[in-house]
Amino acid sequence: MAPPMKLSHVVYMTRRFDEMLTWYEAVFETKVQYKNPAFAFLTYDDEHHRFAFANMSVMSPDGVETDAANKLGVNHVGYTYANLGQLLETYDRLKQLGITPYWRVHHGVTLSVYYRDPDGNRMEFQVDCCANAAEAHAYMQSEVFAMNPIGVDIDPDALLEKFKNGVPVETLLLQPEGPASAIPREHGM
Repeated sequence: MAPPMKLSHVVYMTRRFDEMLTWYEAVFETKVQYKNPAFAFLTYDDEHHRFAFANMSVMSPDGVETDAANKLGVNHVGYTYANLGQLLETYDRLKQLGITPYWRVHHGVTLSVYYRDPDGNRMEFQVDCCANAAEAHAYMQSEVFAMNPIGVDIDPDALLEKFKNGVPVETLLLQPEGPASAIPREHGM
């Protein structure tokens, strides 16, 4: 078994979006990597993001405020694996134990599978898709990311099969084309 190589980030859901950003910028001396009215990603080092914030007071497309009073606080904790092989092997091992992810998505900067523990705590197991921090930061500033900061759904079983058949990792880490992923209801947003 290959454990994650690091704890990478924490995502918070908040109704005090601007206050939270100001506080984390002051306390951790973070830099905003990306921000729109609904999401913000901040870092204090070479990681593409150490904190993310979901603005739960944003109005929905139909003009009705989201019902998020019971959905504030930690959304999930992210763990980074050293490489795609370790992530896919962990996915396969957990699947054999009957533990399956509730969301499988390529975010552009990461390829991720999301799980819930027995208490409902959410976690993201991810692998970085960019070669280095500069590439990840540039991608998060791109128009492509701005058009779809959520990502595209993936099929980890298909990726695992391709990985086992020797498809180059660089190819497997490319974000597939497709519509923006819908954030699953069990993700708490």
